[in-house]
Amino acid sequence: METRIVTPDDAAAQRDARPQRETPHEPIVVGITTDVSETSGRVKLDVAMAYASSVARAGGVPVFLAPIVDQVALHLRVCDAFVLTGGDDPVMEQFGVATDPRVKPVHPVRQEYELALLRALEGHPTVPVLGVCLGMQMMCLHAGGMLDQYMPDSVPTAGRHWDATHEIQPLPESAGLLKPGRVHSKHKQVIVRTGRMHAAARSDDGLIEAAVDADRAFYVGVQWHPERTDESAVGQYIFDRLVDAARRVRSAV
Repeated sequence: METRIVTPDDAAAQRDARPQRETPHEPIVVGITTDVSETSGRVKLDVAMAYASSVARAGGVPVFLAPIVDQVALHLRVCDAFVLTGGDDPVMEQFGVATDPRVKPVHPVRQEYELALLRALEGHPTVPVLGVCLGMQMMCLHAGGMLDQYMPDSVPTAGRHWDATHEIQPLPESAGLLKPGRVHSKHKQVIVRTGRMHAAARSDDGLIEAAVDADRAFYVGVQWHPERTDESAVGQYIFDRLVDAARRVRSAV
């Protein structure tokens, strides 16, 4: 399937022109958060194309979201579902602890935007959300969870989670949203407390690899990278479920 990408403004204009905002036959628009980098005073946005390709294969329309806090309400109006992508490491001071000096902090513009988006999504519990790696960590931290900021200090098998593959096993809390299998991981941090969310999968060395909020329609975080996982029955599957969840919400309107 060919990947189609539109801007939020284009999508909003198209929706505003429709006699009915939502019908079961309209495309499912999935907002994908972007990373922020700054070099010599130039701020750039960056995101792996694999996220968009995975959404498109699932039948959704991927839209890359600029991290502009003032546009969170617009993004909620435009998008049927969201993917919070992977990236650098959370800045922890606002969660009550100091940021480990060995980590690479995420750009503050991105963290501010994604936390604002997560706060806004609390008022829209039927909107499907998938968090990947950093995205899962932000979801859990927002839910009152906590992070082990530097796994090499505490996890003997930490090297198996850095740009490598390992097995995951879903827990009963996953409610069929995840499949067991070999996944691709790239992280030196890991969630140790999920807060209001619940652990939904663990790796074969016992780490929390997924978390869900069972009180919401589809609110799933995975520590691994489904967009880089070779087994489509494990990786692509979760994007399929995300878009399917958005379709179910659409059909219920």
